[in-house]
Amino acid sequence: MKIRPQNYEKLLGVRETEMAIKFVKDTFERIFADVMSLERISAPMFVESGEGINDDLNGVERPVRFDIAGKACEIEIVHSLAKWKRIALERYGYQPGEGIYTDMNAIRRDEELDNLHSIYVDQWDWERVITGELRNPDYLKSTVYDIVHAIKQTEVQVCSMFDVLDPIIDEDVFFITAEELRQKYPHLSAKQRENAIVREHGTVFIMKIGAPLGDGIPHDGRAPDYDDWNLNGDLLVYYPVLDTAVELSSMGIRVNERSLLRQLEQSGNMARASLPYHRALLSGELPLTVGGGIGQSRLCMVLLHKAHIGEVQASIWDDASVEWCAENGIELL
Repeated sequence: MKIRPQNYEKLLGVRETEMAIKFVKDTFERIFADVMSLERISAPMFVESGEGINDDLNGVERPVRFDIAGKACEIEIVHSLAKWKRIALERYGYQPGEGIYTDMNAIRRDEELDNLHSIYVDQWDWERVITGELRNPDYLKSTVYDIVHAIKQTEVQVCSMFDVLDPIIDEDVFFITAEELRQKYPHLSAKQRENAIVREHGTVFIMKIGAPLGDGIPHDGRAPDYDDWNLNGDLLVYYPVLDTAVELSSMGIRVNERSLLRQLEQSGNMARASLPYHRALLSGELPLTVGGGIGQSRLCMVLLHKAHIGEVQASIWDDASVEWCAENGIELL
């Protein structure tokens, strides 16, 4: 649903915005890699269909598929690199405490377009090898704090470079599980709960997303074969420009053999256990990891105080969105 901004004023023109986008991305990437001790690697934009490597998201989104000369199977553009990164960590010989990040570009053709969603997705996908002892909530929380610190340090530098911008990120993270959030606001929808909790606490990490809650409905969809639903979450910040919650990152400690089987069974996806990726994981061939994605355009939008993600990324928009943006003084790139 599109959010009509109240008294919206563009603080940066198009050319200055383009310079600011580069500054945000360069600055965050440098700080993030340093804080998290990650190495940048190259990553694919597409993978082979049928290998179980692509992110299935909610299980209904259609990947963009095509064929290439000399290849019998179809190729599909990634939704994210959630599972590919774990393979890369094993193949390249990374050890516990070491990790990677990469630029991920995706096409999500079934996305509902609004202020925060585009068919084009760009994010920093990251993954780190861990030991079994670190598969716990405290380690997850410490990782969240590191990410928020990198975001805040980036904001400080952005506001210093572009003095028309004021800081809005609260570095104090409030942690709450999806079930606790449901019980706190039992009469609200999941999205309304998110808006309510960030208005109260600023920066929030909602934990344990994927499994059905006490009312039988999951807080949000989550594929059963990358995050452990007991050790994951979404990082949200309050965004005053739109008076709403903005998700900047989805992340988690990844499934091990036991949690993978449990979640495949719980979601009715046991057939996936026979796919190459899942067989490798179940046979112990892949390392234990933690990982996630951080939206590049989302971060730029928030730090540059934009009302629509199309102000910080060049994409394709339906006619209704183009007309709505024009009516509201929003200049799409």
